[in-house]
Amino acid sequence: MTNSYVKSALAAGVVTGLMSLAATTSAQAEDLTLCWAAWDPANALVALSKDFEAKSGHKMSFEFVPWPNFADRMLNELNSGGKLCDLMIGDSQWIGGAAENGQYVKLNDFFDKEGIKMSDFIPATVTGYSEWPKGTPNYWALPAFGDVVGWSYRKDWFSRPELQAEFKQKYGHDLAVPKTFEELKHIAEFFQGRVIDGKTVYGAAIYTERGSEGITMGAMDVLYSYGFEYQNPDKPYDLEGFVNSEKSVKGLEFYKELYDCCAPPGSSDAYMSENIDAYKSGQVALQMNFAFTWPGINADPNVGGDKSGYFPNPAGPDGKQFAQLGGQGISVVAISEKQAAALEYIKWFAQPDVQAKWWQLGGYSALRAVVEDPGFAKSQPYAQTFLDSMAIVKDFWAEPSYASLLQASQKRFHNYVIAGQGTAKDALDGLVTDWKAIFEDEGKY
Repeated sequence: MTNSYVKSALAAGVVTGLMSLAATTSAQAEDLTLCWAAWDPANALVALSKDFEAKSGHKMSFEFVPWPNFADRMLNELNSGGKLCDLMIGDSQWIGGAAENGQYVKLNDFFDKEGIKMSDFIPATVTGYSEWPKGTPNYWALPAFGDVVGWSYRKDWFSRPELQAEFKQKYGHDLAVPKTFEELKHIAEFFQGRVIDGKTVYGAAIYTERGSEGITMGAMDVLYSYGFEYQNPDKPYDLEGFVNSEKSVKGLEFYKELYDCCAPPGSSDAYMSENIDAYKSGQVALQMNFAFTWPGINADPNVGGDKSGYFPNPAGPDGKQFAQLGGQGISVVAISEKQAAALEYIKWFAQPDVQAKWWQLGGYSALRAVVEDPGFAKSQPYAQTFLDSMAIVKDFWAEPSYASLLQASQKRFHNYVIAGQGTAKDALDGLVTDWKAIFEDEGKY
């Protein structure tokens, strides 16, 4: 990050933000517990929050749970009425259930009172992390961590003249950042089983994990660009011919082909951490993963710096280009007895200077004042890719029944892509049946 960018971003709103925070600091200090996943951004948030503690007098505690167990642990906490968490950075798909079940505090009145405007945040993150029902100005969270599935690649391998020549002769296009999924597959095939610097390497680390959400996030990341739709745009919960369209089938077939041809050995149950390990250990040329991984890759002694590059999800056969939204909003847990102090934290976190520091520490700010700053795109090697990716996002169902909907897709996708059971058409037809049954139970038809 350039010094000029940091200074200009931090300057915005510093004085007024500190004055307003001081004016609203509660007389009695509270001990607040913030719940989130255990990953690198959480460590950055701990460092960032020391500033809040110093200014507010409140003490922050943190409950971080590894991603494979995060949803089960925290949804159980919400559903059981547990009092562990005052603040929750919950996944985007939880918002519908948390809103309808009264588990999060509705923030509209608070936002209005404090002058916090959702128009100041990246629109996709407001829709994805804050709104329920979707498309309505009803807010249950402040966008906290913008994230999206993108790609890392071995820029140093791509730049080798002998590999560039061999690739061009074989595929008829340059060994470069792929513009389409077809080109991405060519790259993955080219590197699969190749010996580089005396070591056998492989094509692409992709999401295959069965237990939580991994293979759904990976498959959807491809399916969107092939033409998949969750439902009829003109008739909610009308799934037939959209979830299992011919284009959706082609997309799922492609995902299986990419797994079969080009994944590293032993990657039949891989998600974020496994892909990070495969990439950082020099096993793969390409890595599918959320943007949160990019700061760690850039700083890595083995693959960091100029050895790696980053690119957004490529386009599908018809030129459509979308990417799976990740990321989370921060909410006040409705059962908390410390809501006033928790709201102070959200007010502090929303300040432009805090959001600029959040980006500096490795968090992904969703505040437009940060990401639209003229210096942002060049502030890190992956900053422009983050912007490009956040402009093309789609997300999984955020329905209250999201967990059941996710379990169905996990099973159907894993059985076809990894276990080789049936056809892509069978998997998607089965998914339509599963999802329709869930929505029928909810009275949607």
